[in-house]
Amino acid sequence: MSVSFIRRIASPKKALTTAAVAAATAGMALTAAPAQAATPASASSAQAIAHKMIPDAAQFNAFSKIVQHESGWNPTATNSSSGAYGLVQALPGSKMASAGGDWKTNPATQIKWGLDYMNSRYGSPAKAWSFWQANGWY
Repeated sequence: MSVSFIRRIASPKKALTTAAVAAATAGMALTAAPAQAATPASASSAQAIAHKMIPDAAQFNAFSKIVQHESGWNPTATNSSSGAYGLVQALPGSKMASAGGDWKTNPATQIKWGLDYMNSRYGSPAKAWSFWQANGWY
């Protein structure tokens, strides 16, 4: 083994810089995003999932308005004061486990749980949105 190869292994910062230069030369980009931030792509994919699960336009729009206000379509959104979690801000977030074990990371599981919650408590997402508008919460 050459000494320069060993130095590259021993120096992660230099190795990362070398990888970034190689990626840039190849026309690729290395990016990093905060774990809690919802990227436009993740928000739009969560919206697409919800649209498939809620085909009725009026009900989807109501569901979408609630989720936009509650989490901005960020499936890892956490309310620092209450601990509410996810797209629909379940409190506690672990309640969503009834819809699936992957509730912390899977928007489809969170949407299923939120839709079931809105239907059972209010009768529909549209009625939940009406309640939200009157009270600022649901």
